Amino acid sequence: MKYPNLLNRFQTYVQIDTQSDPHSSTVPSTEKQKDLARVLAEELKEMGVVDVDMDDLGYVYATVPASPGHENAPAVCFCAHMDTSPEYSGAGVVPTLHHDYDGGELKLPMDSIVISPNDFGALKEMKGHTIVTSNGATLLGADNKAGVAEIMTAVEALMQSEV
Repeated sequence: MKYPNLLNRFQTYVQIDTQSDPHSSTVPSTEKQKDLARVLAEELKEMGVVDVDMDDLGYVYATVPASPGHENAPAVCFCAHMDTSPEYSGAGVVPTLHHDYDGGELKLPMDSIVISPNDFGALKEMKGHTIVTSNGATLLGADNKAGVAEIMTAVEALMQSEV
């Protein structure tokens, strides 16, 4: 895998409860969403990103310095939400890896749920890849922690001049 930290990041992030509350009048709608924000801010600092800040609302801001010779190029913003569905608990998420997916049905270990490529056609294209699901007891929280993991991995690659 070209970006080995991507999968580890994603597995870490989905285990942080960021369930939203549609009845809340606060931002974020639950304080626990700031737990992931704090993890992200610390991770950005460890990468050497500058101007890392988390505000009182849980928004994380940081600056990836321009590559030498490109200081006047337009800036790019990476943005993603960190909250997960209010419909299901975000606690106790156990990501389950299905390495070298064989193209058949995926059986979730803690439930009778079976994910079939006949019902989810995109699975047919994933043969040979690693598929991540929950263990069946919870939602995975991939919306949008997958996006957050991708952004953090892109930042890491930029900081290491891999892009």
